[in-house]
Amino acid sequence: MDSDAAREIDIESAHSARIYDYILGGKDYYPADQQAGDAMVREWPALPVHMRANRDFMNRAVRHLAEEAGIRQFLDIGTGLPTSPNVHEIAQSAASGARVVYVDSDPLVIALSRQLLTGTPEGRIAYVEADMRDPAAVLGSPAFRQTLDLSEPVALTVLAIVHFLLDEHDAVGIVRRLLEPLPAGSYLAMSIGTAEFAPEEVGRVAREYAARGMPMRLRTLAEAGQFFEGLELVGPGIVQVHRWRPDGTDSTYGTEIRDEDIAMYGAVARKPG
Repeated sequence: MDSDAAREIDIESAHSARIYDYILGGKDYYPADQQAGDAMVREWPALPVHMRANRDFMNRAVRHLAEEAGIRQFLDIGTGLPTSPNVHEIAQSAASGARVVYVDSDPLVIALSRQLLTGTPEGRIAYVEADMRDPAAVLGSPAFRQTLDLSEPVALTVLAIVHFLLDEHDAVGIVRRLLEPLPAGSYLAMSIGTAEFAPEEVGRVAREYAARGMPMRLRTLAEAGQFFEGLELVGPGIVQVHRWRPDGTDSTYGTEIRDEDIAMYGAVARKPG
């Protein structure tokens, strides 16, 4: 990791990407993240199942976009720490020339991604250190402009991140601004946190996040639908992530997943025109 990035990393405070990595069994976390993750799992023992189901949704959604929709360009917002398979691995397994731009605001994520994520010689991978609350910083970055061809469709993936955007951040507006320059035929794939299926348990987890400076805004089905207004939803529409096109390849396959163990809606939609 380069020294400039290392100096910017706050290892004393828990971080959402590193908590996620710890709960999923990764290795790129610090004691504060482990303590936070343990506290959250105590409050909701289904949290690891929920997080794996979200990761599996990402795999299926990207595979659908690459293999069935023919998308060859991806803009991944809120990338998180590298956990195989990553977006580019799935996309480039379908088409070796696929291009992916990863965006995250955590310098540890960017540093590790640059070190660990390498794609095919035919494809391209680029990294943008930016906060999604500033879409102009993402869309104006040299990595975005030099990697993606806006004359061709792009898949915008915004996974397990908008629950950290509060009402004053205007999450729907942010996503629309990111989608706006992408051409017709582009896609939006999202997973959106909700407390509709286990309100007490998820509420306790949300309080644990808030106590560590990461307040959450969990959304109803109707609120999740606002992100997709004006787009053409791919079947089955907006559903809990484990119910979006299950295909038997999930990490939880063979284990019954209860609806009350999943606190995330997922959907894929096409930009018309």
